[in-house]
Amino acid sequence: MSSTENIRFAVQDAGEVSAIFLQPQSAQCLLVLAHGAGAGMNHPFMTAIAHELAAAQVASFRFQFPYMEQRRRVPDRSLVLTATVQAAVQAASKAAPDLPLFAGGKSLGGRMTSLAASEGRLDNVRGLVFFGFPLHPPNQPGTKRAEHLGEVKLPMLFLQGTRDALADLKLLRPILAKLGTRATLHVVEGADHSFHVLRSSGKTEKDVLTELAQSASDWMKKLALP
Repeated sequence: MSSTENIRFAVQDAGEVSAIFLQPQSAQCLLVLAHGAGAGMNHPFMTAIAHELAAAQVASFRFQFPYMEQRRRVPDRSLVLTATVQAAVQAASKAAPDLPLFAGGKSLGGRMTSLAASEGRLDNVRGLVFFGFPLHPPNQPGTKRAEHLGEVKLPMLFLQGTRDALADLKLLRPILAKLGTRATLHVVEGADHSFHVLRSSGKTEKDVLTELAQSASDWMKKLALP
């Protein structure tokens, strides 16, 4: 059984935003979960991964960025986005002060979380989880978006599909190798940036979501040990 709580919290100079705190009775850690650029916290992927995480004993705190809360299409400036991640981490910590705290998100949400972490703004966070780190624009290979990762002092888990048009694994692997033990890569064979897989893969969408949640849960639980 899990409990669901709707929460609102303030973001400096950007008003209030909404959040959903989903906590299973057996929760062993808490993941602050930021959404991607084009869809908010109630996108089917966000909802599904939150429930899969709950089944794997991980509570989640997913939230809206201000532009999504205000139903604007264009994402806020990075300063606003990182301030929102910072405020979400603080709100989540208050909601469940006894749970080991992690942060991350889907695509843009994960990248903004890593940017906030690189600036030392995520107090009490033990590690970062990226569901499809957006290394570059679609089919435009590059590494500029990863330059700040060297400043992140926390352990990081990268969950990436082999068909992700926003993250060429040939470019991502060397970047993670330079990060050493701070970076862990879990590759989902056949998955694209949205973690959709071809029918020929033999996997269902549910299989992939379960794989993502279990991999994230196992990784976080190890870091949560005293």
